[in-house]
Amino acid sequence: MGAGSSSRTAAGIRQQFSTPVTVAGMRHSVEFYANFHERVGGEERPMVQQGYLFLLAMQEHVAEARARVRMQQGLGVGAELLDHEGLAERFPWVERRAALGATFCPTDGFLHPATVYNEAMAAAQRLGAKLVQHAPVTGCKRAGGRIVSVSTPRGSFAADLFIDATNAWSPRLARVLGATELPIAPLKRYLWFIQRDGSLSADELAAMPLVVTPSGAYCRPESRESLLVGWAHEAQPEPDFDYDDQDRVEEAFSHRSGTDSLAFAAWASVAEVIPKVGEFAGITATTCGYYATTPDHNPFLAYDPQVSNLVRLAGFSGHGAMFGPFTALVAATLADAGHDVSHVPVGFTDVPMGDFAIGREYRHAERLVI
Repeated sequence: MGAGSSSRTAAGIRQQFSTPVTVAGMRHSVEFYANFHERVGGEERPMVQQGYLFLLAMQEHVAEARARVRMQQGLGVGAELLDHEGLAERFPWVERRAALGATFCPTDGFLHPATVYNEAMAAAQRLGAKLVQHAPVTGCKRAGGRIVSVSTPRGSFAADLFIDATNAWSPRLARVLGATELPIAPLKRYLWFIQRDGSLSADELAAMPLVVTPSGAYCRPESRESLLVGWAHEAQPEPDFDYDDQDRVEEAFSHRSGTDSLAFAAWASVAEVIPKVGEFAGITATTCGYYATTPDHNPFLAYDPQVSNLVRLAGFSGHGAMFGPFTALVAATLADAGHDVSHVPVGFTDVPMGDFAIGREYRHAERLVI
């Protein structure tokens, strides 16, 4: 449980997406996490709401952002477009020449995944759920187009309904189950941790939003003394990765490889936008994991066309943890219906499911995947 991508992520949570159905789903997720203690239990709050700041460096990007913010506001999200002066006033540590403006949503932020997993599983166990770990599915019994049971090294498990939430592992699981092999590509992504130093105070660092720079490099506070940095890069799919490969750091991405590595390039890219980050002491760690990426960067949330009692929840393209509450709502709705549905009701609207269907046309690619 929680041993895949989401435990190795920057764990951002935001409502600033370009796909309306994802915006609606994320609004539900943010509201759920904001009330996590009342709904699930536990002592720690799993979400830090310090905002998401997308910096804009080109006029055409400002125009696109204006339309995107208008759509997000229409769905009840408190996003706003900041002009150059508004950005400088709100976030004075941003280099004034680095951006023409930005979009910002103060209720966005980042998660503590371990808190989510541990408290949610404890709540499920209180309700009678049984957790079985270190038990990969190695086979199954089928009858009449349905799965009867699955086999693991820790025994066989029979059920009326099965849910695939394996994300980057989903294509290989599909082969075991005789299910549809979805176009999900496991792509390696890296994160680096930089030790604070210089003129940016611990209080300033701790209060920062998650910042996405025009280059695509991004950062957020990991603690009062550490900045987490990431940067999307070209990568080849690794469909046959194993469990340990999740933590295998290639030399070109390691902070131990010297200043020619992408680690230092990412640090430099962030420092161009936030100059005080250039004064930091150094990179202390490199971590990595896999994005389970789909052609349009939207997940599949639907019954498998070839296995009538298998629900597929996979291909989150980097936003699996943040989308979790909405994904759970979809799973419950599909389980109750016993078949795919056209819409899933949330408290404020009905969310169309066409953009998450298996076999859909990839007409709209989600652009904001960080």
